[in-house]
Amino acid sequence: MRIRLAMVALLLAGPVAAPAQMESAQVEIRAHAFSAPSVTVKAGTTVTWINHDDDTHTVTSTANAFRSPGLDTDETFSFIFTQPGTYEYYCTLHPLMTGKVVVTPPERSGT
Repeated sequence: MRIRLAMVALLLAGPVAAPAQMESAQVEIRAHAFSAPSVTVKAGTTVTWINHDDDTHTVTSTANAFRSPGLDTDETFSFIFTQPGTYEYYCTLHPLMTGKVVVTPPERSGT
């Protein structure tokens, strides 16, 4: 009887939501440039920059939302974008190197 009650309770509870999958994007730094001048991601996405250049570079938000240390060759910097908006960034050592991340609202599950 207890097993039947447990099964009925599970059926009445409805479907169980799957855990949210982590989104990610990557921007490479090569030849004194960010590989993608603009990246569009959903809120909650982790963006990782990787320096494939021989020189040190930084990834610095113009609005002070994030700031990497100097990245040597093959070092990375990651930031999780939780709020929708446009985030412009540049390299403090080479200010002509610029890019932006456009963050859109997360998808809502059906209600």
